[in-house]
Amino acid sequence: MKYYVYILICADKTLYTGYTNDIEKRIIAHNTLKNGAKYTKGRRPVSLVYSEKFKTKSEAMKREAELKNLTRDEKLNLIKNM
Repeated sequence: MKYYVYILICADKTLYTGYTNDIEKRIIAHNTLKNGAKYTKGRRPVSLVYSEKFKTKSEAMKREAELKNLTRDEKLNLIKNM
């Protein structure tokens, strides 16, 4: 199974970082379903601006934690240099 770490940009221009094993399904959930993240529910629509693929859930979770510790400017540079 593959796992993904992703960054979304919300309608209010804030960034959201998460991980999933089905990135397409998760983006749909963030934009339409009740089981999207509480943070993104009030900031729709959201768009995928960055993702990385991993072989294991633990690798993805570790990278998600690293990304969440970045500043907004560091995240924007990561997105820009993708």
